[in-house]
Amino acid sequence: MSRHSGAREATRLDRRLSALNDARELGEGVLPDESLQEVFSVLERASSRRSLSADHTVVGFFGATGSGKSSLFNAVSGAEIATAAARRPTTSEPLAGVWGADGSEPLLDWLEVRNRHHAAAVEGFADEDTGLVLLDLPDFDSTKASNREVVQRMVGMVDVLVWVLDPQKYADAAVHNDFLSRLASHGAVTLVVLNQVDLLPERDVQPVLDSLRSILARDGLAKVQVLAASAVTGAGVDQVRAAIRGVAIKRKAQSQRLAADITKASAELGAVSGEGTAAGVRPAAITRLADELAVAANVPVVVRAVGQSYRLESVRRTGWPVTRWLSRFRADPLRRLNLRSAAPSELNRTSLPPAGAPERARTDAAVREFADAASTGAPGPWRAAIRGAAREGRERLPDALDQAIAGTDLAANRKSWWWGVFNVVQWLALLTVLGGLGWLGVLAALGYFQMPVPEVPRVEGWPIPTLMIAGGVVLGIFLAITGRFIAAAAANIRAARARKRLNAAVAAVAQELVVEPVELEVSRQAAFDAALRTAAAG
Repeated sequence: MSRHSGAREATRLDRRLSALNDARELGEGVLPDESLQEVFSVLERASSRRSLSADHTVVGFFGATGSGKSSLFNAVSGAEIATAAARRPTTSEPLAGVWGADGSEPLLDWLEVRNRHHAAAVEGFADEDTGLVLLDLPDFDSTKASNREVVQRMVGMVDVLVWVLDPQKYADAAVHNDFLSRLASHGAVTLVVLNQVDLLPERDVQPVLDSLRSILARDGLAKVQVLAASAVTGAGVDQVRAAIRGVAIKRKAQSQRLAADITKASAELGAVSGEGTAAGVRPAAITRLADELAVAANVPVVVRAVGQSYRLESVRRTGWPVTRWLSRFRADPLRRLNLRSAAPSELNRTSLPPAGAPERARTDAAVREFADAASTGAPGPWRAAIRGAAREGRERLPDALDQAIAGTDLAANRKSWWWGVFNVVQWLALLTVLGGLGWLGVLAALGYFQMPVPEVPRVEGWPIPTLMIAGGVVLGIFLAITGRFIAAAAANIRAARARKRLNAAVAAVAQELVVEPVELEVSRQAAFDAALRTAAAG
C-alpha cells in the first residue's frame, strides 16, 4: 500500500471512528447500555491497535477440537514453530510465531500472548521484513471456559482470522452460529481452510468445498476465500501461505479489520435503534399546543377579568358622581385574581383556581398529542425518548404557566385618556345641578321669609336655575350611558391585547418546557442517523 493511499485510508478510518463515537454518545440514555458498551469496546480496541505497530499483521488460527488447527499452523510456520509448540506449558495459552521482532513486543503485550517464538525465515512466505505474527489459539469448543474466553477475545483483536475446519465438522452450528455468521462484515480479513482433505476421497473434495461455500454464503461470507489443505501431506499448504503472505505484504489487514469492526458495530447499533425518522415539530402543532395550554391555564378567565375590571374602573372614574360610589362595593375581578400585584413575577402568584382533573387531563392530552405528532415515524427507542422529553416538562407546566400569567403585563393599572375628560365634565355637570339647586334654594328661602325675591333670568321662558338642574342631570346621565358604551368597546380592545400577551406568555412556557426538549430529541435522532450513516459508509 502506497504512502498516499495509506494516508487516505487512515483519514477515512478516522472519520468513521469519530462518527461511530458521535453516534454512541448521541445514543446514550436512548439505546441499551449493552449495545453502547459494545461500540465503546470497538472504539477502544481500534484506538489501541492503531497506536501499536502498523508494520505487523496479526493472523490468528481458529478451529475446533480435532480440526488439525495446530498441525496446519505448524505446517504453515515451519519446523521451528512446531518444536516450540511442543515445549509450551499448556495448550490453553496462545503461541505466537513472529517474523520481524522489532516493534512486535508491545503488540504481543496488548494481545496478552506470552509464548513467543521468533521464527526463522520461510522462503517464499515470511522473513524479518514481512512483519508477520501467526497465533495458534486454543480450540473454540474447548470444555474449559478460560480457553473459550481467550478465543472470544482474540476474535475481536487479530487482524486476520483463519478458520480451520475439518471434513467431518465443517457444517457444525457452533462455528457458524457463534462466530462466522457474526463476522459477515469481515470477509476481507477472513480465510477459511478445509483441513484434512487427505481423509476424503479425491472425488469428494470439490463437493465438500462447494457445500462449505454454500454454508458460508448463508453466513454472509459468500466472497470469503476458501482453500483446501492437508497438514499431514502438505497439500494446499503453499496456497495457505500465499494467501497469508498476500495479506501481510499489502499492510492493509489492520485497517480492513478495523473498518469491518466499524461496519459491524454500526449495523448492530442501527438494528437496536431501528429504522425511521421523526416527523419533527411543525408550527401548527406548536400553535395547537399553546392554545390548549392557554385554556387549561385559565387564560379565558383572566381575559374576561381584564374586560370586567376595565369596565368597572371606567364606571368608577366616569360614572354619574351621584351614583358612581355604589361601584365601590363591587370587587375588582383582577384584584380578586391577584393580578394587580406590583411584586416581581418570580415572586408573584395568581389566585386562579388550582388545576383540577379536567385541566390536568387537558394539559396531559395536549402534551401527549404534541409529542406523538413530533415522534411519528421515529423508531421505538427514539419515539420513547421524544415522548419522555415532553413528559418531563409537563410536570413543571402548572406552576410555570401560573407564574407566566402573573408576570404578564395586563395594563391593569393603565389609565385611559377619556376617563379624565369624562370625569371633569361629569363634575361640571354636577356642579351645574348643585348651582341650580342652590339658586332655587336661595329664592325659596327669600320667599319663605317674606323677603323681596329678585326676578329670575329666563331663556325662552324657562328659568335659568331650572335649566341648570335639568341640563346637569341630563348631561350626567348621558355621559354615564355613553361612558358605558365607550368602556365596553375599550374593554374588548384591552381584553384582546391581554389575550395576545397571555397567549404569548403561555407559548413561551410551552416552548421552553415542551417544544425545545422535543426539538432537541428530534435533532438528536437526526444527528445520530447522520453519524451512523457516516460510520457505516465503507
